[in-house]
Amino acid sequence: MAGRMNTDRFHGINTYREMDGEREALLRNFHEISSASLFPYNTFSTTTTMFSRALKARSAAPLRSNAISRVALAKRTVTTDAASAHADKDAVPQEDNKPFTIQLSDESFETYELDPPSYTLDTTKKELKQMYIDMVSMRRMEMAADRLYKEKKIRGFCHLSTGQEAVAVGIEHSLTKEDDIITAYRCHGFALMRGASVKSIIGELLGRREGIAYGKGGSMHMFTKGFYGGNGIVGAQVPVGAGLAFAHKYNGNKNVSVSLYGDGASNQGQVFEAFNMAKLWDLPVLFGCENNKYGMGTAANRSSALTDYYKRGQYIPGLKVNGMDALAVKAAVKHAKEYANAGNGPLVLEYVTYRYGGHSMSDPGTTYRTREEIQRMRSTQDPIAGLKQKLIEWNVTTEDELKAIDKEARAKVDAEVKEAEEMPFPDATPQILKDKR
Repeated sequence: MAGRMNTDRFHGINTYREMDGEREALLRNFHEISSASLFPYNTFSTTTTMFSRALKARSAAPLRSNAISRVALAKRTVTTDAASAHADKDAVPQEDNKPFTIQLSDESFETYELDPPSYTLDTTKKELKQMYIDMVSMRRMEMAADRLYKEKKIRGFCHLSTGQEAVAVGIEHSLTKEDDIITAYRCHGFALMRGASVKSIIGELLGRREGIAYGKGGSMHMFTKGFYGGNGIVGAQVPVGAGLAFAHKYNGNKNVSVSLYGDGASNQGQVFEAFNMAKLWDLPVLFGCENNKYGMGTAANRSSALTDYYKRGQYIPGLKVNGMDALAVKAAVKHAKEYANAGNGPLVLEYVTYRYGGHSMSDPGTTYRTREEIQRMRSTQDPIAGLKQKLIEWNVTTEDELKAIDKEARAKVDAEVKEAEEMPFPDATPQILKDKR
């Protein structure tokens, strides 16, 4: 056996030929000594493998160090300024439906192996006001859920998205109802944007008969047309999202699947398996990491070796976006959808956002971050306040009109919450499911 390499253990590669002269000599010398005298019972392959790994680890260290240095030098952070867009207010038309152009901040995006989206975005006064209404309604609904949980009317798991409204709103305003969205358990806002009513969402949280899943699913199981949940298993929705995209491609539809997960789920193996299959088949899926800085109570940099989640796809291009600005999110997803529909396959997006509350209602959210950090984000980066500032600045609407919009949106949400509280409980048997068909 001396002087002979067991290529089967190395996947058929002749390791001698793959190494430079110094390493070849070291390994050959080690091989001959070990197999001739120290390891007469043919344990060479295992020992050589261990030695080879040690050599590789030693040589990889400086390479890794250099790579980190280059990344650090080239590092550029996407802004989380919710009011970073600009427009010429004199160019804003009087008509609600007439398009005009806004200029996004040049810090709205970072890209990986991808041309950036356009930094100009066409919109209308009507759309901007609707975005504002959507975010106000979403937050009011989540605040109602917070209250009902504290009153012990909602039980079990409950994950709120207060502070992250711009992601759901920006995504929805770039899609059609024929596109699909699937996400994890922080899902109430996405269900609302996909067309579910506040009443059906709060009713589900309360376990009532007219809830969106007939009162049987709770917070993590929200479903409506074009929205596939609401999934309680960390990361499990990501390959399902790839499957939805496969259906679009199979049927020849020009639609996409938006498959969302959090920074805490980004290290799950099934996420990378979904990446592989999606790229292998060039599926029209927009993977999206909602990076709200904390996976449960663990900061992103304490759980992930690479916190640039938009680069995690390796062979899939990536796009990092200001997730506190609904306009930047819309521009990014619009660009991503066009890319996927052109037959280019998937993209990995990272939405840089922030949650004001804890991971769930059982988490106060202040044991792993300071109250000052939360207050700073609320007071300087809030997505609703940022858009409100721009609506006034661009003469889209007046402050008095916005107050009226706020009042109307909140009254509508409050009325539906009250209706949900008055709903009957479901039957104790599954008969309710048959009745609803």
